[in-house]
Amino acid sequence: MDLRETPADAAFRAAARAWLTDQLEGEFAVVRGRGGPGDEHALFEERHAWERALGAAGWTCLSWPAEYGGRGATLREQVVFYEEYARAHGPGRVGLVGEGLIGPTIVQFGTDEQKRRFLPPIVRGDELWCQGYSEPDAGSDLANVQTAAVRDGDDWVITGQKVWTSLAHWADWCFVLCRTDRDAPKHRGISYILVPMAQPGIEVRPIVQITGTSEFNEVFFDGARARVEHTVGEVNGGWQVAMGTLAFERGALTLGQQLSFANEVDAIFDEARTRRATRDPALRQRLADAWVRLQIMRYNALRSLAALERGAVTRETSISKLYWAGFHRDLGELAMAVLGPDAGVAGPFGDRAGAYDLTPLQRLFLYTRADTIYGGADQIQRNVIGEQALGLPREPR
Repeated sequence: MDLRETPADAAFRAAARAWLTDQLEGEFAVVRGRGGPGDEHALFEERHAWERALGAAGWTCLSWPAEYGGRGATLREQVVFYEEYARAHGPGRVGLVGEGLIGPTIVQFGTDEQKRRFLPPIVRGDELWCQGYSEPDAGSDLANVQTAAVRDGDDWVITGQKVWTSLAHWADWCFVLCRTDRDAPKHRGISYILVPMAQPGIEVRPIVQITGTSEFNEVFFDGARARVEHTVGEVNGGWQVAMGTLAFERGALTLGQQLSFANEVDAIFDEARTRRATRDPALRQRLADAWVRLQIMRYNALRSLAALERGAVTRETSISKLYWAGFHRDLGELAMAVLGPDAGVAGPFGDRAGAYDLTPLQRLFLYTRADTIYGGADQIQRNVIGEQALGLPREPR
């Protein structure tokens, strides 16, 4: 990928930087830098208003075709925007699942009616989404989903449980993998169904994390209903659609994530300078290693994105989750080393009995303990890399 900036890139960068700076130093200053790891609960209504402002100004869904409300932005333009968003300390996006996962899935696999119904509210930031994949017995082995959808006229009636469902307590819609044919082989008989969250028969139970907040949830379906016409792809053909969604998850979103890590590295460096921790040669070497690993992640992300744009899947694409998860977990540990004895000291949190307040670096450490587990555990990722990227013999079953 040629990283030299063209005049068109420079003009796009200037426009993005001007808008982001104006908004985040003005009306939306309160959300600047909020909503990151361990801070997802913060200022939700204000960040939802930010999502709508992005949509109104044409800064959501950049990569989507213009006919669906996007900009049809090139990969280079997407990279530029993510860089400027990170530089401006843009807040955690509450519409990320809609823009980055279900939206592109509907563009690729959805019907014309589904595109007309669901894409415009995502572009505007009006409707928020969550992902109904994992279950108590279907995490890394996603094909083992047992949540059932039974046809009843023009509706599906859905019964089952999903878990680790990020943002479900705020979402308007959930895309749910359901078992629609129990007699079919494991990877078949699964359908990909769009389910409204505001209805009887759905219970959302937040899961309290070690940070004291609740980003994700258990979701129970007990006779919940969804329209048959809101099935994406073929009935019983949902596995292909689900894998398509996961491919989008490892696309341009990866680079935006890497750039948010860069802000965290900068914060750790600033703290190290303030505390004069850089006088310790061993700690100074760890700080340098973190910077080097971050640059490696950036170039691998760009390499992978360029390959994905050509329709290819590279080894870099396969290792991205394994790489960034280990890096981010280690970054949290580095933050604690920089804080020294203060790392274990937390302050009271308002009037909530037993609750405690955390600094951003403390939240980073606690949140990143889960990075090597969610989204595909490291052990599973190594199997995928070995078998699918390197062509090694399959693990004995």
